[in-house]
Amino acid sequence: NQGKLRERSRDLFMGNPLATGAIKTIRTNVVGSGLKLNANIDAEFLGLTPAEARAWEKHTEREFRLWADSVNCDASRMCTFGQLQSLVQMAALSSGDVFATLPVIKRKGAIYDLCVYLIEGDRVCNPDNVFIPDMYGGIELGEYSDPVAYWIAKHHPASTSGFTQRKWERIPAYGKNTGRRNVLHVMQDWERPGQRRGVPVLAPVIEALKQLGRYTDAELVAAVVSGLFTVFVKTEAPEGPIGEGGIPTYEQIDNYDENTVEMGSGSVVSLADGESVETANPGRPNTAFDGFVVAICRQIGAALELPYELLVKHFTASYSASRAALLEAWKMFRMRREWMVLSFCQPVYEEWLSEAVAKGRVIAPGFFHGPEYKAAWCGAQWYGPSQGQLDPLKEAKAAKLRVDETFSTREKETAEMSGLNWEETAQIRGREEDTRRELKISSVQETAEQTEVEDQNV
Repeated sequence: NQGKLRERSRDLFMGNPLATGAIKTIRTNVVGSGLKLNANIDAEFLGLTPAEARAWEKHTEREFRLWADSVNCDASRMCTFGQLQSLVQMAALSSGDVFATLPVIKRKGAIYDLCVYLIEGDRVCNPDNVFIPDMYGGIELGEYSDPVAYWIAKHHPASTSGFTQRKWERIPAYGKNTGRRNVLHVMQDWERPGQRRGVPVLAPVIEALKQLGRYTDAELVAAVVSGLFTVFVKTEAPEGPIGEGGIPTYEQIDNYDENTVEMGSGSVVSLADGESVETANPGRPNTAFDGFVVAICRQIGAALELPYELLVKHFTASYSASRAALLEAWKMFRMRREWMVLSFCQPVYEEWLSEAVAKGRVIAPGFFHGPEYKAAWCGAQWYGPSQGQLDPLKEAKAAKLRVDETFSTREKETAEMSGLNWEETAQIRGREEDTRRELKISSVQETAEQTEVEDQNV
């Protein structure tokens, strides 16, 4: 039933505001405009001093930005690496999973040849959709249900292009000689051991969202009908046709049906002799509508691990309640971010670094001598959008206390509060202070200290 779940999930994403908002909220908080690389190598194992390690990390980050900030990193030349992350996250949430290959494409003006080619989950399927032993959803499995190869359709199953010539390509999961990962499978929602294909995040709430959408549409139509002010004129012997004076014929929905009379805003409609109009009072707006929708939204939010306040962007509770909701949601955001790093960002970075070392643009002695050296050189952390602050003053004081008591680091607190790199921020602050002193601009702290000294002298 994966195909059916995928179709219904996409239908909700395209036509249900709540479903669209839920997926985009998760995407925005997990990756935002893209997770940023912060190289963090194992200097002790590699025999480097802290200064040498930091110099290498800064150089590598600069080189990586040359590749990641260009559309040449995308095989289709549409997105930067940050935009690819956003697209991968959206596809994994709405479709259940997404695949990526890492082709090497030589292009004029491009420093690196590595590219990322995204493949929609629909294209990974059994050839001709027939049952094949040891193959599930287009993934050829080994003895321990490990992926051996992926069968990828040349065109999307629903595409009309190439309809008469449907072909599948078998891509081994790992390189025969190098063990290189040829295909990245980004799947975030596992439910059972041995599960090989992802499930859309909306799967548990498809029915609730659909019924809530129908109920909302019905209430909207009822409110619109209730708001129409239509006057019916009854005559003893009408000379004109029935319904004359209402909505113009060319604007009517069923203008060919003479047995219906359409209502419109501020319209005047004639009736036949002996006819009268009786309407049921819809009683709109419905006072129970809001309470019912809120109750259903809370259930949907619980299933999606999104608190109600974040699901509908409605923060009216107290500071403590709103902060508790935000903290609860960020448990899920951090978990999905970690999945994103492990299944997409880090593997792509390792492939890029392998090319950079092979081309001599990044010097990493012993990189290809063994997996332990490669792991030491490939160490990295990835930072994305910050959690946000409900009370910046309280949270800034709390962050300062955590750093002062060595419960945390400046780098970690800077990344979580603003999403920035602490070292880069410190360097910018240093330049700002130098400029301030050159222009003889006193800081608030210096002004306060000078005032205090003057008061003491008095």
